[in-house]
Amino acid sequence: MPELPEVETIARGVNARVRGDRIVHAWFAAHNRLFKTPAAMQVKGLEGRVLLAVHRTGKHIVCELSKTPKGNLNGAADLQPDAQWIVHLGMTGRLLVTTPDAAVAAHTHARVQLESGKELRFVDPRRFGKLDFRDLGSGDAFNAAGSEPLLIAQDEFAALFRGRKLAIKAALLNQSLLSGVGNIYADESLFHAGIRPRREAGRLSRAELERLRAALKTVLEHAIQLGGSSVSDYVDAEGMRGFFQLEHCVYLRTGQPCRRCNTPIRRVIIAGRGTHFCPKCQR
Repeated sequence: MPELPEVETIARGVNARVRGDRIVHAWFAAHNRLFKTPAAMQVKGLEGRVLLAVHRTGKHIVCELSKTPKGNLNGAADLQPDAQWIVHLGMTGRLLVTTPDAAVAAHTHARVQLESGKELRFVDPRRFGKLDFRDLGSGDAFNAAGSEPLLIAQDEFAALFRGRKLAIKAALLNQSLLSGVGNIYADESLFHAGIRPRREAGRLSRAELERLRAALKTVLEHAIQLGGSSVSDYVDAEGMRGFFQLEHCVYLRTGQPCRRCNTPIRRVIIAGRGTHFCPKCQR
């Protein structure tokens, strides 16, 4: 499943290519499981609206929309959104910017044509993704359940884990605590912080938690710079793979030598997830 760096990379790429463009036509396939809002309502809500901005919230891509009248895009930067289109990529989802004449991939579930001639496509072979439309006049804007890992302060981060008896790896994956952190970046951050994934979250010292917060921020930011980790189906808004998988220190490196100490990387199961760590570097 795409995690924070992958979703951030896609959101930035889409935003750079479609910001300020107007939606002229929207088409959705018949797989209702993908749609939190019925397809017909999404079509009605999207068509005619302008894409003011595209950004990431947690593991979701949020398109901010406005009913800006035609010929009135000069002041679009000052407009407030009146609706949102929310894309969750699920396990294998892709949000691509292309042109209407480009070959249509199998498992394309949404095509959104823009006034500029570009087209947004949502492709999802396994159909675990979700598409949602929100009219902000009749509901609240979308917000992630947990804190933002790239912005969270030291005291707030420490408070998240206070008194919690679950393993720190499981706590990092809890989206109600931190939004966007998944298996890859939990493993990599714990390695860089020197903390074993089975350690009880509530027993970590303040110094250990600050090391973890700093490591998490550094790892996520570096992964974004490299376009995310392409270990399965992930590609960015142009269909390009990321490069951070080339710098993984522990994730999916079971039995390989640690990049720091040469000790073989171990794999265990924590909270139902494969977890990778160095038994020497992590305490």
